[in-house]
Amino acid sequence: MQPFCKILNESFHYKGDQCRVAYLTHYRDFCFQFYPLFANTDIIPNFLMEPGMDHHLKEFYRQSSDGAPRSSFHSVIPLHKTPNITWEEIKAKAPDLSRGWFELSHLNANDRIEFSRDFWLTKLPYSPLLDESLSRFFGSLDDIGIFVTQKKFEDPYETHLVYSIRGDRGFFCGGPPASEKALVKLQLSFPNYILPNDYLTFLQIHNGFCKTTDSTGIIRAEDVPEIYQAFRKVQTDPILTSKGTFIDPTTLIPFYESFGMPFYQCFLADWYPDQEMGNVYYSGETKTISDIYSGSSGPETMAFTSFTDWLVFYLERIV
Repeated sequence: MQPFCKILNESFHYKGDQCRVAYLTHYRDFCFQFYPLFANTDIIPNFLMEPGMDHHLKEFYRQSSDGAPRSSFHSVIPLHKTPNITWEEIKAKAPDLSRGWFELSHLNANDRIEFSRDFWLTKLPYSPLLDESLSRFFGSLDDIGIFVTQKKFEDPYETHLVYSIRGDRGFFCGGPPASEKALVKLQLSFPNYILPNDYLTFLQIHNGFCKTTDSTGIIRAEDVPEIYQAFRKVQTDPILTSKGTFIDPTTLIPFYESFGMPFYQCFLADWYPDQEMGNVYYSGETKTISDIYSGSSGPETMAFTSFTDWLVFYLERIV
């Protein structure tokens, strides 16, 4: 029998990607028969990745073993590559896993991308700009993976939907949808304001969402009130716009955090450029926010008239 790497190289050179993927699929199917032998190693999470899946993603979703001492997780189950696990088995491990994500994991990569794109388009409020952005975003993906992870041995399992960008350009990671109860509690935490509808709707897609180059990202609904209170406590000095205009710090509601650092995108409760409150960038280093009085908005000023406009900016290709 020819060496595995030699077969792969020849298949790729003479018969193209289709043959190569078929061979890998056959080889993985063989390994699935022996899944228990690999369950406590990092072989399964890495071995069962699609050939084109982003290498950052492969490195991030490694489980602890002798070969991966600096891994992020004690246990990793790539659900989209574990077809023999039953709904009852995985639900017992990960109660926050939805049936929809479980069913999604049984589709092929192209169908996972298409179904997810259609769900986003159906769920989010219509916007020509957003539709165009989502077309580019989902068109840039080579796979969507569903991962069930456990950070430490006694920790609960968590589920992630991971969007792998073609060309080894990184990935986005989203948590399970926020429950109706969580959204009601979030709104009740800000009784004087009405949070933007497009923002609350996005939380019903992913409650927590970030990309490779930004490990914190959109804050989970349950964590927003606590971060808001912590944010207020450290605001001992006046907050100004970049042009020097004073802003009441209580009107800033953080919904996005950059790398766990004091840099936030915040809803500004005193600014309604459209029908709902807009959002601005806050720098903890300079104690300033974006200038909302310049007459312009968007990436240049980091002042956005809606959550949707900010999301379009955030989904742009990782370079």
